[in-house]
Amino acid sequence: VIADLSYDNPHVYPFMEMQRWKTHPLIKQFLEGGKRISYGARAVVKGGFNSLPKLTFPGGCLIGDDAGFLNFAKIKGSHTAMKSGMLCGEAIFEAIAAGVAQGGEVGFARITEGDDVFIKEVTAYTQKYQNSWLKEELYHSRNFGPAMHKFGTWIGGGFNFIDQNVFHIPFTLHDLVPDFSALKPVNAVNFKPDYPKPDGKLTFDRLSSVFISNTVHEENQPSHLKLTDASIPVNVNLPKWDEPAQRYCPAGVYEIVEENDGSKRFQINAANCVHCKTCDIKDPSQNITWVAPEGGGGPNYPNM
Repeated sequence: VIADLSYDNPHVYPFMEMQRWKTHPLIKQFLEGGKRISYGARAVVKGGFNSLPKLTFPGGCLIGDDAGFLNFAKIKGSHTAMKSGMLCGEAIFEAIAAGVAQGGEVGFARITEGDDVFIKEVTAYTQKYQNSWLKEELYHSRNFGPAMHKFGTWIGGGFNFIDQNVFHIPFTLHDLVPDFSALKPVNAVNFKPDYPKPDGKLTFDRLSSVFISNTVHEENQPSHLKLTDASIPVNVNLPKWDEPAQRYCPAGVYEIVEENDGSKRFQINAANCVHCKTCDIKDPSQNITWVAPEGGGGPNYPNM
């Protein structure tokens, strides 16, 4: 199940949207009687062609999901990730081979001149991407996401049907609204979704789901979820957006806790984090930064 992080209703609860989705008769018929065996969540990089960064830098290249090679129209990215890795590998091999033939070392090899150390940038990788089917595939699906965001499900869906199946639209749509700025204030939203109570058979709660993700972090380490300003969740996000971190996090990491004196505080349960990085993307104040935890902790998916 994929929930687009461009949603504007601060009351939307992506995890519970998944639970409600499972209760639809068309879905329920396939899941009833089954057993929940694992759980996980991840923010998907879906910008595609319009959002690709510079692919090379001195000492490295961006491939796969690090660059954003997902074909969002098909929600498939394994084949594009592998192709980008193949193109990168070819470019590096050719650069090293050319350097060895000339009696030197290029590619990712260190080149020392006096006290300076340089790492060559393998720009041939970008050229290989430009001349491959990978670019062509991403280019053909470039309007899919922006059309849905600009025109909505019905008109956007019709636009995409024509663009993907009839003829390719000769212009490019751009979506310039970041996901974090899409949320409307609570006083501007009238609809508050009503989610079913988990039954423990077909629908479940977050914390028991996180338990079977086998998430483990070293105890007593500093939180890997950093707040730029610790006062913003309660003083800004709570009154304006009802602190959406309580809902968009699929692991129950963030809570608003009421103290005995009636005051409220923002609590971070960092040990629950499944490393989806949604908070880094969706926080409307851009106040949360996800960093790698100490010790390599996180979820351990047994079926991957």
